[in-house]
Amino acid sequence: MKIDFDKSPDGLVPAIVQDATTKNVLMLGYMNSEALQKTKETQKVTFFSRSKQRLWTKGEESGNSLELVDIKVDCDKDTLLVMANPLGPTCHKGTGTCWGEENTSTYGFLSQLEAIIASRKEKRQDEKSYVASLFRKGINKIAQKVGEEAVETVIEAKDNNDELFLNESADLLFHLLILLKAKDFELHDIVNILQGRHKR
Repeated sequence: MKIDFDKSPDGLVPAIVQDATTKNVLMLGYMNSEALQKTKETQKVTFFSRSKQRLWTKGEESGNSLELVDIKVDCDKDTLLVMANPLGPTCHKGTGTCWGEENTSTYGFLSQLEAIIASRKEKRQDEKSYVASLFRKGINKIAQKVGEEAVETVIEAKDNNDELFLNESADLLFHLLILLKAKDFELHDIVNILQGRHKR
């Protein structure tokens, strides 16, 4: 890994810190060659503090350190992407990131869909949507729909029509998200279980 520290007159390069699991950007710091070397040696993310004018290991006072997972260099060899596991809040103000956000996992469109489903559940007495009607009918109906969609997915998996198989798979996932919300769970609860199994 070749870093061009000489591009900057003070020998510092930006180090963007990303959560290795959630992929959220946690903070921006600066490293010189000594900070990078110490980070590699200790496996604790260490910066050069421009205010303190010395090496500074994240969490040396608060205990909220960053455990190193990997480091990558950009195409110009003058910026670092540091992937880490945070032990506690990253920001000194107590938030998960230095942008005032909590460091939680998101799953793109699936997270948007979960939010819509949650809204339909909350307003189920007034909503005229299909999802709201399922919530009004209760857990038994929702669970039945998951079972029906699972059977239809299996049937289509045994045929050669990929479009039908993918559509039934989408229906299954959609109804499973509804069932999770009906039980007051979310997708991240399932992901946590899968991650726990993976670490065994």
